[in-house]
Amino acid sequence: MNSSKTALTGIVLEYDSGIVPPPYSHVFRLALDWGKGDLDVKLDLHYTEREELSEQEILDEGFTTNDDYSYTGSLNAVWIKPVQELFNKTKWTNKDIEEGGITITPLEKGKDEGLKIPSNQEEWQLMAQDLIQAIYETVKKELPLQVHYRKVEHEQVIDCSLTVHFSNREVIFEMGQEKRTIHWEYAIQLMKMVFTPDYHYEMAKEEAGKKRGSYIECGDGYWHELGKGVINIDSSFDAVGKIKAGFEELMGG
Repeated sequence: MNSSKTALTGIVLEYDSGIVPPPYSHVFRLALDWGKGDLDVKLDLHYTEREELSEQEILDEGFTTNDDYSYTGSLNAVWIKPVQELFNKTKWTNKDIEEGGITITPLEKGKDEGLKIPSNQEEWQLMAQDLIQAIYETVKKELPLQVHYRKVEHEQVIDCSLTVHFSNREVIFEMGQEKRTIHWEYAIQLMKMVFTPDYHYEMAKEEAGKKRGSYIECGDGYWHELGKGVINIDSSFDAVGKIKAGFEELMGG
């Protein structure tokens, strides 16, 4: 068992979104190779079944008519360890993934060891999304994710921001003159919370609020007030409260 872990020199991730309708439906193949110490990657991403949609329908969903993407190059080697750790803890299943999912082909000393289906589908899909985002940042196709947060209390305004660099798995927290690196997993869990509630854009403003409350801007220039313009989808899960708690912990509050 241990020898197979150390012999792993790369993996190929293949994903099919399955029953998801266009323009969201897509497939990708992401090959990772760290056999020589660096991390070489090859990505082929293709959106499917779009021929049944008009150009306007595609644009209305926030896409373009040319979202397919291919890349051959390298990524920061900081990604090797998390991929290996996820692979080593993964249990495999014989369950079919006809409705969509991810498969993994391990490479040992460059040799194809046969296709496997991970039981922890969501973890692998998130890892693949993070790796693709890292590629987009590396080639400057997209900027790092930056979220601004403001807390107004007793006439005091406290501003801070989190910048998530997928290219090198680094998260920078800034508040006033303070600038520090945040633990990756903590930041990713907080980002997950940030994108969980409903954002009511009809209530959004282009400037941060000055009245008592907590405000957030997720990189698109629009400020939302937590609890008013940002509302929990499920009353049994307080994502809004978790966002406030996460940022206040970073702020030392």
